[in-house]
Amino acid sequence: MLRKVQLLGRHALAIFDKIGLAGIFLMAVIFRRPRFKQGIQLLTYQLYQVGVLSLIIILLSALFIGMVLALEGYHTLHKFSAESQVGQLLALSVSRELGPVVTALLFAGRAGSALTAEIGLMRATEQLSCMEMMAVDPLWRVISPRFWAGFISLPLLTILFNVVAIYGGYAISVHWLGVHSGVFWNNMQASVDFRSDIMNGIIKSVVFGFVVTWIAVYQGYFCESNSAGIARATTKTVVYSSLMVLAMDFILTSMMINAW
Repeated sequence: MLRKVQLLGRHALAIFDKIGLAGIFLMAVIFRRPRFKQGIQLLTYQLYQVGVLSLIIILLSALFIGMVLALEGYHTLHKFSAESQVGQLLALSVSRELGPVVTALLFAGRAGSALTAEIGLMRATEQLSCMEMMAVDPLWRVISPRFWAGFISLPLLTILFNVVAIYGGYAISVHWLGVHSGVFWNNMQASVDFRSDIMNGIIKSVVFGFVVTWIAVYQGYFCESNSAGIARATTKTVVYSSLMVLAMDFILTSMMINAW
C-alpha cells in the first residue's frame, strides 16, 4: 500500500514538474528581448506557414459546416413553423461555439502538429544545439516567431471561418430551401449582439490560439531526440490541444454566460 502511495506521489510530482517547466518555458518565450527588423521577417514567414497554409482546410470545413447546419436547422425549425429563424440559429451557433472550437481543433491538427514535428526535427538533428554554440538564441530564432504566428493566426482564421460558414448556410437556406433573403439577414441582425456573441467568440479564439501554440512549441522543444520521440510529441500535441480546447471552451462559456 505504501509503495502505491509513493508511486502515485512520484507521478504527481512529475506532472507538476512538467507544468512548472512549461510555465518557465512560456515566460522565456514571451519576454525575449525584441529585435524588430529581423523579428518581423521571421514572424511574416511563420504567419504564412502557420496561418495561410491552414486557410484552405479551414474555409472548406466552414463552408460544409455552415451548409449542414442550415439543412439541419431548417428541418428542425420547420416542425414548429419557425424556419425563418434559421439565420439566427446559424449565426449564433457559428459565432459563439462552432467557429472558435472547430477552427482551433483543425488548427491543432494541421498547424500544431507541423510546428511540433518541425521543432522536434531540429532537436533531433541538433540544429538547436548548434544555434546555442553559435550564440544564437533558439527561443528567439525558432520558438518565438512560431508562437506569436500561431497566436495571431487563429483569431483571424476564426473570423474567416464564421464568415464562410454563414454564407454557406445562406446559400443553402435561401437558394435551396426557399427562405426569403431579407428575412434571413434581418432575423440574424436583430438577434446577434456584437459584444455578447461575436466578441466572446473572438475572445475564445485568442485563448485557444495561445494554448494550442504553447502546447505545440513546448512538445517540439522538449521532445526526445529520435523519430519515435517526435512521433509521440506530435500525437501529444494534437491530443492535449484538443482536450484543452474543449475544456477551456466549457470554462469560458460558463464565465461568459454568468457575465451576461
